Amino acid sequence: MAAPALIALAHASRDPRTTKTIAALVSEVKAQRPDLRIERAFVEHGAHRGKPEFQTVVDRLVKAGHHEIVVVPLVMSEAFGATVDIQAAVALAGERHPGVAVRTSAILGMEAAFLEVLDVRMREALQACRVRELDALVLAAAGSTDPLANQGVARLARLWGTHHKLPVTAAYAANTPPATGEAVRAFRAEGRRHIAVASLFLTPGELTDRAEELALEAGAVAVSKPLGAHPEVARMVLARYAVGAVELVPV
Repeated sequence: MAAPALIALAHASRDPRTTKTIAALVSEVKAQRPDLRIERAFVEHGAHRGKPEFQTVVDRLVKAGHHEIVVVPLVMSEAFGATVDIQAAVALAGERHPGVAVRTSAILGMEAAFLEVLDVRMREALQACRVRELDALVLAAAGSTDPLANQGVARLARLWGTHHKLPVTAAYAANTPPATGEAVRAFRAEGRRHIAVASLFLTPGELTDRAEELALEAGAVAVSKPLGAHPEVARMVLARYAVGAVELVPV
């Protein structure tokens, strides 16, 4: 029996950087598991500009003979109810193909494993800005109206700070304070002058641009790029797929 197909499902964006990053990440996932049928797809406005829309990808997999599909949402947190449209799209796919088992895995989430990727991106940013000294860090994420989602970011910030023996605060691009600029200014008010900001986002986009702009205006010495197509992120996609695939096995 063939293994279930994997659809890496992202929110469509008009920002070409987002689409390019998702494509690179899915290529990395394929490189790690060349034995699997792996597709990328988008919800919302995914049909325009050549982006593979989710229902079209499902149709293609079903036509190719796949009757089990695991959908891995490429989502870092539940910000803005980020999985509502994904759940609706998966439900519609199930209605359109009643003989096909389509299961949604857990989102990528705020995993401690991503701290390794944060370190890589931060080193790249510090090198590019020729920064050799830090006395504080800010961990920037999307932000959510759900306090539990924000607590996950704060928890990861504490872990990261403990690892580097530096004070770290969480900041958010939307919905909840502090914003990145506010977090940087708070550290500067304590007398700290070498403050870097890490981007706990999967892809670049409007939110990351705004977070970076506010941080630099407030005096941050460097702002890292989003996690992107790092092998550790690809491994997390496959870990989520593995759990979803097991759940498809009849008990």
